[in-house]
Amino acid sequence: MIRRMVLRALVLPLVLCLAVLPLHAACAPDRVELQGPWGRAAFDIELADTDETRGRGLMFRESLPQQAGMLFVYDRPQPVSFWMRNTLIPLDMIFADRTGIVRKVHRNAVPLDETPIFGGDEVFAVLEINGGMTLRLGISEGTLMRHPAFDQTTAAWPCAD
Repeated sequence: MIRRMVLRALVLPLVLCLAVLPLHAACAPDRVELQGPWGRAAFDIELADTDETRGRGLMFRESLPQQAGMLFVYDRPQPVSFWMRNTLIPLDMIFADRTGIVRKVHRNAVPLDETPIFGGDEVFAVLEINGGMTLRLGISEGTLMRHPAFDQTTAAWPCAD
């Protein structure tokens, strides 16, 4: 009897933690999810949320894993432009507003090209992924982006959903 009570005392908290885990796993600082009429996709990301990390970006990388990327997050929505100086791999750039709605997609940015790529006037976050991936998946304007960096009270696709 005592053994059974001890076992329940140990197992019950574990079961409860596992039951809650999927709710929290939907939003993690190192993961971005996208959703649209085409379905859903998730990318393991590096977060660029300081001037230093945003300035370096994905420069000098020779490859990027298929389901990986970098999420650039700004303190407030603002006009942003990117270029491919010292970037060795083609990238797709996904520009989102403060609610996580994709407002612009730039496909297949050319490695080493210094031509500015304007993302818009009210950009809050930019996801860079391997070139060609947005076309393959169907990611376009209107797609929803989910990440804890978005204000969850105004996010178009909050983490709790």
